[in-house]
Amino acid sequence: MTTGPTLLLAHQGGWDEILMVAVPVLVFGLLLRAANRRAQRQRDGQDAPPPEGPANDAGRRGPI
Repeated sequence: MTTGPTLLLAHQGGWDEILMVAVPVLVFGLLLRAANRRAQRQRDGQDAPPPEGPANDAGRRGPI
């Protein structure tokens, strides 16, 4: 008699095969969404005006 994971992954009318495809696709989609949000935040930060203050010798703003 089979038990454990073998019994769980035995043919159950198709729902287990759907999960084996849907879960990785869902994980990939969530990772892609997180990466897009992070990239958008970085883009928004680069469009901001430079901070006020004296420039150093390299032309950058901040401590000398």
